[in-house]
Amino acid sequence: MKVLWIGLIALISLIGCEVLEETDITREADFMEEKRGTVFHEKTPLSLSSDEDVDKNVAEYDEENELYVVSNPDEVDVYVNKKRRLPEGYEPDDLVAPDVEHLSPEGDNRRLLREEAADALEDLFSEALDAGHNLIAVSGYRSEDRQRTLYNSYVEQHGQEEADRFSARPGTSEHQTGLAMDISAASVSFGLEEAFSGTNEGEWVKDNAHHFGYVIRYPEGKTDITGYVYEPWHLRYVGEELATHLYTESLTLEEYFGYHY
Repeated sequence: MKVLWIGLIALISLIGCEVLEETDITREADFMEEKRGTVFHEKTPLSLSSDEDVDKNVAEYDEENELYVVSNPDEVDVYVNKKRRLPEGYEPDDLVAPDVEHLSPEGDNRRLLREEAADALEDLFSEALDAGHNLIAVSGYRSEDRQRTLYNSYVEQHGQEEADRFSARPGTSEHQTGLAMDISAASVSFGLEEAFSGTNEGEWVKDNAHHFGYVIRYPEGKTDITGYVYEPWHLRYVGEELATHLYTESLTLEEYFGYHY
C-alpha cells in the first residue's frame, strides 16, 4: 500500500502545475458565482494620527487602490483581506519547503511556507498520519507577481468590478504572507473543494489544526464577514495561542480584531 501511495504522489506531481492552474480558476469561478450581487461596503480612509489607528497595524492608506497597507507583515498574526494589503513587493525572508507530501513538483514556490509555519505543518501532518489520515499539501506561498497575473487575467475576462467579487487583488492574498497552505486528501482526489470538510481527514483537521497553530481561515457561515466562501482546505498559521482562541470562540480574524479592514 505504501508503494502504491508513493507512486500515486509521484504521478500527480508530474502534472501538478497543470492541475493547480485549473484549480485556481475553478476556485475563483465558484467564488464569483457565490458572491454575485454582493456589495462590499466602502470604508472611510483612516487618519493615522491616533493610537487607535496604530492598534489596527496600518502603515498607510493606498488611495489609488482603496486598500489599507499593513505595518506588521512579518508577524504571524498579520491580518490581510480584501481591504488590507501587504506592503508593495513584500516577500518573506524565511521561506522553506516543509517536509510533507505535496502535490506540486520539487522547486515549485507553492511548496513554500515561512519557517515557523512549515515546522508546525510538519507536526500537523505527522500527527494526522499517526491518527490514520494521509494529508497532502497543495498550494502554499504565492508571490505578488503571481497573484497579479491571476487577477489581471480575471479582469480581462470579466471586468474589474466582477473580478473583485471573486479574486484577491495583488498584495491582498494570504498566500503571499507565507503563512497559508491549501491541503487535501485522496478521498477528494486531491482537489480543493468543500466536500473535504465531510471526509475523515477534513473532520480531523477541523478539530485538531489549532493544536499546531493553524485555523480554517474562511469558515462555514462567515462569508459575509470574511468576503470568501467556506474553504475547509485553506489553513492559516497564526500561532497556537491565537489559533486555540479562535477555534474555541468560533471567531474569524475579522471578528477577533474587531474590524473588517
